[in-house]
Amino acid sequence: MKYIKDIREGDSVSGIYLCRKKEVGKKKSGDDYFALTLGDKTGTVDGKIWNTNNQGVSEFDSGDYVYIEGNTNLFNQRLQVIINRLRKCSEGEYNPEDYVPSSGKNVGTMYRELMDIISTIKTSWLKTLLESVFINDKAVAKAFSEHTAAKQIHHAFRGGLLEHTLSVTRNCIAFADNYPILNRDVLLTSAMLHDIGKIKELSGLPENDYTDEGQLLGHIYMGAEFVGKKIDLIEGFPQKLRNEILHCILAHHGKLEYGSPKKPALAEALALSMADDMDAKMETLGELFDTAQSDEGWLGFQRNFESNVRKTGKYE
Repeated sequence: MKYIKDIREGDSVSGIYLCRKKEVGKKKSGDDYFALTLGDKTGTVDGKIWNTNNQGVSEFDSGDYVYIEGNTNLFNQRLQVIINRLRKCSEGEYNPEDYVPSSGKNVGTMYRELMDIISTIKTSWLKTLLESVFINDKAVAKAFSEHTAAKQIHHAFRGGLLEHTLSVTRNCIAFADNYPILNRDVLLTSAMLHDIGKIKELSGLPENDYTDEGQLLGHIYMGAEFVGKKIDLIEGFPQKLRNEILHCILAHHGKLEYGSPKKPALAEALALSMADDMDAKMETLGELFDTAQSDEGWLGFQRNFESNVRKTGKYE
């Protein structure tokens, strides 16, 4: 089996992959075709079955492990596998760990760094809040360490939520060091809690799909609700400080059209929204470059950046 990250245009492909998504489309002729998203621990690739009546294609569905044979080409600058044969695999033919993408960074090391940052928080109510979430609530701490940060766009791998949160918090530390108007404790606390709702918005791997609650409410609302309940258990927590932390969480997507219930009204909320957006975009670019067919050349128009992009050249 060839890992998805190693598949290139023109390759013949055979092996077992996880069918993350199966959709039925219509050709111009009116006949059906299957559009698949195939995955392993290194990423995903599009798959197409043009002839749904092909005798070499057995019954299968989303979530199944499938053995495929096919060839690759590029369509709209995206790699796809044209599948000629496919069969559903039985348990024992595959190792599930090969199909769960994971952070390339050590989860334990990242979590310890997060704990070190918590130890620098001087506002007692905020330190108590962070400790109640990341230290005292063992179930939340475990889920937070293992969860993805997104379904597809960025950090969609085990440990991705922790990696993203730590990166956003590092960005916020740099902002706080550079801009005296920022309240460091409020900003860093909000950064560490801004995506906590994703542990309920998305199901666990390998499915990594939106839960019913996630579809209906979204991680921003669920995160603010979760943090509000944690705050209410802390005796004497100032109402004004409660409002500021929850506002930062509610406004962390920056704009109403990006899903934020509120636009940033505090300097800390604005800084958090920029730190979050920066990390998401840098990770998305990194993942795009990792799956590029070569280290040189333009990669085509990218909707997330509204631009054609490429890597910077290498210079001695």
